[in-house]
Amino acid sequence: MTPPRTPQIPVVVLAGFLGSGKTTLLNHLLRNRAGTRIGVIVNDFGAIEIDAMTVSGQVGSTVSLGNGCLCCAVDASELDTFLETLTRPSARLDVIVIEASGLAEPQELVRMLLASDNPHILYGGLVEVVDAAEFDRTRQRHPEIDRHLAVADLVVLNKTDRVGEAERERLRAAVAELSGPAAVISAVHGRIDPELLFDPALRPDHEEKVRQLTFEDLLREEAPDGHEGHDDHLHASYESVDFTSDVPMDPRRFMKFLDSRPDGLYRIKGFADFGAGDRDNTYALHAVGRFLRFVPRPWARGEQRLTQLVMIGAGIDAAALSAGLAACRADGAARADEPGRADAADVERAMWGVLRYVQEQAPEPEVFDTHETADPREAAAEA
Repeated sequence: MTPPRTPQIPVVVLAGFLGSGKTTLLNHLLRNRAGTRIGVIVNDFGAIEIDAMTVSGQVGSTVSLGNGCLCCAVDASELDTFLETLTRPSARLDVIVIEASGLAEPQELVRMLLASDNPHILYGGLVEVVDAAEFDRTRQRHPEIDRHLAVADLVVLNKTDRVGEAERERLRAAVAELSGPAAVISAVHGRIDPELLFDPALRPDHEEKVRQLTFEDLLREEAPDGHEGHDDHLHASYESVDFTSDVPMDPRRFMKFLDSRPDGLYRIKGFADFGAGDRDNTYALHAVGRFLRFVPRPWARGEQRLTQLVMIGAGIDAAALSAGLAACRADGAARADEPGRADAADVERAMWGVLRYVQEQAPEPEVFDTHETADPREAAAEA
């Protein structure tokens, strides 16, 4: 198994009917990205706040924003082409957000992403934005919203400041019933914590310190009453649970835990150590909604062998999740430090459940050593 040569970029689908506040949420993400470079795919540029101060360049249907983000205006037939463009290393993006309006049905976009041959993308979840004040009327006009909620991985019940507490609880219950295992969070003006959807980018110190003040910085400074700030109250809408173990995980127990993860658990990220199941690799884990992917990576020399996971969701039972993961730890026979006690065939069979969620990678091209000094310009172009 050969791990991908470059990190895969999560692609998040943002959906919701007219007036739900999804474009407000999208602009909130762009203003509060904390150094994360976001690629945005929309049906037309009117969906995001672009003006002369934010645009640093435009080529065809792509607008380059001064904060390192990119925006593309496409139709559904061009989606694969623009995903290919945005995932090139030269774009240097960390996450891509597709604003679904005018492109395709949300479930069709999800299908396209899951079936894509692009090795550089990773499904990042379907986020459905719902207008709390207009939910019942929206269902009457657009009964297909029930279908959209049924396939969502995360539901943002927006504009909750426009309804009373009793009505808010009724709406949460109604949305939760329609969306099944999806996490449901409340929001006002589309303000959610960006870390719900993607991890903040870790840039080299010099890259973040020696940069110009961007238009995003000015927007944050001018926002009244801190409404657009990345405030602590945004964290209150969801919970996160950390789990660390220096004992390897039993593959069968761990997969049983993942297959039965509770409602409201939106994302799981981290690394798993399967001990004797694969002594050479640690397994990066990416789970969002019903989607699951493992990516093996060789252990570094001297690296401590740990399982480290973070679980993110709404209305989750932290104690039960921690106990469930603790119960997945391997018995002595499956630990890497006791190889003689594990039956090799049984250990191999136990890993089958994990390996089903490892994406096959295209073989690396053969490199022949010609003993020639590489042209530094070519090396720089590939860097």
